[in-house]
Amino acid sequence: MLRRQLVLKDEFKALNLIAGCDMAIDPENNWAYAGVIVYEWPSLREVERRAVKTKLTFPYIPGLLSFREAPALLRAISKLKSSPDLFIFDGQGTAHPRGIGIASHMGLWLDRPTIGCAKSRLIGRYKEPREKFGSYESLFSEEGKILGVVFRTRDSVRPVFISQGHKVSLRTSIDLIKKCCDGYRIPKPTREADHYVEAFKRKSRRDKK
Repeated sequence: MLRRQLVLKDEFKALNLIAGCDMAIDPENNWAYAGVIVYEWPSLREVERRAVKTKLTFPYIPGLLSFREAPALLRAISKLKSSPDLFIFDGQGTAHPRGIGIASHMGLWLDRPTIGCAKSRLIGRYKEPREKFGSYESLFSEEGKILGVVFRTRDSVRPVFISQGHKVSLRTSIDLIKKCCDGYRIPKPTREADHYVEAFKRKSRRDKK
């Protein structure tokens, strides 16, 4: 039902602020750490960052991780003073076994354009892209439908997997992720969000001691 509500074309006018979002999990204690960093576009100058720690309430079920992770992400985003025009998530959008991963779920809940930029593939088949930065190949379902792209973010490094979340086209998703690359494998918004939540997780553990 939710998948049918996704809008897979550009439905925004101007981009002034974008945000990178990520999660860290402490499975031993059942804690979730969620972080979001907002950047000016296209300079990628940081505007603000927010993080939260919250108990996980949904069990680990492969294919339904959005229901486990989204509450923490939504809490972090709700603490922002700014209002990002687009969000990038370290996870899948439409390139998901159910056709609706964390980026797509969050797009529906936030009613904002979202992109999934994942480090690994969940489903689909593809041909390895050329080694040069900016090269990409389509990610296909078994039925031949394009699910996203496999994108080279830096010369001769492992590619990432870009897919639409909500209210954005695949072409625009590729262009935006490319512009977020700054010499590392992971684009700046989600790379910095990853570092942020890991540091927040470590600090929270130290404070508890």
